[in-house]
Amino acid sequence: MNEPTLRNRIGDLTALLARVCVGAVFIAHGMAKTTDFAGTTAGFDAMGVPFPGFSAALAVAIEVGAGAALMIGLLLPFAGVLLAAMMGNAYYFAHVGDPLLGGYELLLVLGVVSLALGFSGGRYALDTVLPWNRRRTRETVPVS
Repeated sequence: MNEPTLRNRIGDLTALLARVCVGAVFIAHGMAKTTDFAGTTAGFDAMGVPFPGFSAALAVAIEVGAGAALMIGLLLPFAGVLLAAMMGNAYYFAHVGDPLLGGYELLLVLGVVSLALGFSGGRYALDTVLPWNRRRTRETVPVS
């Protein structure tokens, strides 16, 4: 097995740091929705989000659950896609027509970074030690 280079180790460490930071932001936003769940539901209703009570609960579950999964590196592609989809929905229901600055820049950054980390979250992730994600290597036999 090839030993990772210093550059690879630093890349894996910075991916871990990014996953922890972005995951923490999602968890904080999800938990904030629970402190005034009735207000969150009313806000979703005012924005025209379908099934506002269910949608608010789903938003909390995704932001907290997928945010935590992103942090620990569990089911990274799935977590990244879920979080990016959440940001797409937030844009559609709350920020269409807003300017980039002072409007939807946080959604854009969180969505794209979640997607990127979901597909390239580094070696320091729980996914790398689970059976369904272990890389299989084949020995190459020289052809004579």
